[in-house]
Amino acid sequence: MDQGAEWIAFEHPLSERIRFLLRLEFLFAQYQHQGADPSAWGLRASLHTLLDILTVMGRTDLRTELLKEIFEQHATLTRMSTRPGINLARLGEVLRELAAAAGELQGMSSSHPAMVLRENEFLFAILNRSSIPGGACGFDLPAYHRWLSGPAAQTQRDLQSWFASLQPLQRAISLYLRLLRDSAQPVDHSAEGGIFLHVPQASYQLVRVLVPAAADVYPEISAGKHRVSIRFMRLGDVNTRNVQAGGSIPFRLQCCLLSNH
Repeated sequence: MDQGAEWIAFEHPLSERIRFLLRLEFLFAQYQHQGADPSAWGLRASLHTLLDILTVMGRTDLRTELLKEIFEQHATLTRMSTRPGINLARLGEVLRELAAAAGELQGMSSSHPAMVLRENEFLFAILNRSSIPGGACGFDLPAYHRWLSGPAAQTQRDLQSWFASLQPLQRAISLYLRLLRDSAQPVDHSAEGGIFLHVPQASYQLVRVLVPAAADVYPEISAGKHRVSIRFMRLGDVNTRNVQAGGSIPFRLQCCLLSNH
């Protein structure tokens, strides 16, 4: 969920690949935010999020999958350059971004950066204990406790070293999802009685529902190949059961699809 000044965007992926990329995007954003906290608690949060990223990736050859998607987008957009009315300056900028992302991915030393979890005894021990609530206490992992108490410059160098192999993937994911979100303009709609049904004209990859930030509602989205169903709920007091919104609820809908799909 992205949050802005006037609208709150709620996203619903329509494929496992997009669901996977959105999870990684969320974890990368969390890691970047936690990196601003230099305390031992900030270090803990950063490292545990890094371990989450590596765990989500598992043994998946994400580099090859992203390269395929980026090459396809580059070819599709290159063909578009001959169409009348195309903003060639903007198109050229996007093509350069795609080429740079592909170059970074091709330059990666390993297709499976998550293998560091198996090869690094220190990280593997923390990962094993992290599945237990409170399992990464100082008495459980004295080496971890000592590392957290070490010089800030050293702990930051270690974090940057472990994260370095993930940066090309982070940038490629960010670019791909940005292009996907930009593939459709928001369309104004109104949900009468808090319910809205939409029949897609294509097999979309991502549905985005933009709700006015001032409205005390959120959407429950159910989507498939043949129908998008949105039910708006009143948030109200989070300590009580939420109820379906009544009346007419204004919102914006984006059905996103990259053209090679």
